[in-house]
Amino acid sequence: MRTLIRGATVITLDAQGELPRADLLVTDDTITDIAPLIQADDADVVDASGCIVIPGLVNAHMHTWQTALRGLAANWTLLEYFQNMHAGLATVFEPDDLYIATLVGALNQLNCGTTTLADWCHNNKTPAHNDAAIEGLLESGIRAAFFHGTPKPDPRPGERPFWEVPHPRAEVERLLKEHQGKELLSVHAAVLGPHYSTLEVALHDFRMVQELGLIGSLHQGGGPARTPDGWDQLEAAGLLGPQINIVHGHALSDAQLKRFCDLGMSFSAAAENEMTQGHGHPITGRLRALGKAPSLGVDLESVLSGDMLTQARVALGMQRSLDNAAYREVHGTIPPTSTLSTREALQWVTVEGARMLGQLDRIGTLAPGKQADLVLIRATDLNMQPVHDPVSTVVMQTTLANIDSVMVAGRWRKRHGQLLDVNLAPKLAALRASGQKITTALGLAR
Repeated sequence: MRTLIRGATVITLDAQGELPRADLLVTDDTITDIAPLIQADDADVVDASGCIVIPGLVNAHMHTWQTALRGLAANWTLLEYFQNMHAGLATVFEPDDLYIATLVGALNQLNCGTTTLADWCHNNKTPAHNDAAIEGLLESGIRAAFFHGTPKPDPRPGERPFWEVPHPRAEVERLLKEHQGKELLSVHAAVLGPHYSTLEVALHDFRMVQELGLIGSLHQGGGPARTPDGWDQLEAAGLLGPQINIVHGHALSDAQLKRFCDLGMSFSAAAENEMTQGHGHPITGRLRALGKAPSLGVDLESVLSGDMLTQARVALGMQRSLDNAAYREVHGTIPPTSTLSTREALQWVTVEGARMLGQLDRIGTLAPGKQADLVLIRATDLNMQPVHDPVSTVVMQTTLANIDSVMVAGRWRKRHGQLLDVNLAPKLAALRASGQKITTALGLAR
């Protein structure tokens, strides 16, 4: 099967750069050519004149299981979130709740132009919960990295608290055996890390990640660390490297951040939620000073929108504000030029997400030989005209209303503004019922 996308402005974020008018040829699941004019008589031709084509967006960190709780945590600080969500609402989730939340959350990501979702699932108290969440990902048709986590309830009398419980390796191995290698799904581990666990648990979890060849992603920040010298101990044990992904990272010192960058570790920021819930300023600028860049994630749809271009704008605007304020503090005037470009922001939600997942050879940019994960944006819409700089138009002007079509692995998942191959009405009804059941159980229903 061949698809010829004709006459678009193509932003490759790869060696070909931006092409003002070009054709893009997809054969089966792969991009086979990008050129000013391609002849392919046997291809299904898509007229993309007036559109901007970009690589599929990568959401590098989202707790998709919270989709049925949208908006509920919008006014909570991080401390309120820990108590109300993890020690409260999360405890009443059944497998069906994870399934419908993950399915609808993933469909919304596709609708917004995200083709790859790192689903950080840490409300999965039984294997059935894991299976249900993965079922939702597979059914949605999104490219997904399932990060197997562990729940965070308050301990009951006689129970070990979650921070003393090693990651369940046997369950991770089961998921790897059943799912690793599927076309659009990979399995990794969402571990506690030294900020949220004992040293014994951190050493166990990091060794597991290393031995199984997984990405180990962890939260860093949000109150005092349970193992203050944990990072030093993990580094001494040889357990740090490119396989470790740090989410947030606000509690890291400058010296730690430099060492971790030198070790090839990756970082994922959730700029909007970090500012909303009290984490602190995103570490985007601190990484940039070290020659590195973050991937970005939505984090929590229970707090904010699932749109990744919004995340790019917020992260860009916040770092520009910090840089501008720092310049004014020293020089007493407005900076002569901006420190950050819109191109960098677009790379955070494409290239850097792919890099974090170890899939930059397959996704994140548009180039022959790569997977056909791409987005068509209508640049003829009222809010988009005139287009002077396509990259800036994508980052600063584009909204969900302009996302015309989305392709994952050569298959259209959205066309002409509508998701394909899904009947949304019963899915949304099930999502509402799940949210009502969960909030009623905790006395938060309205």
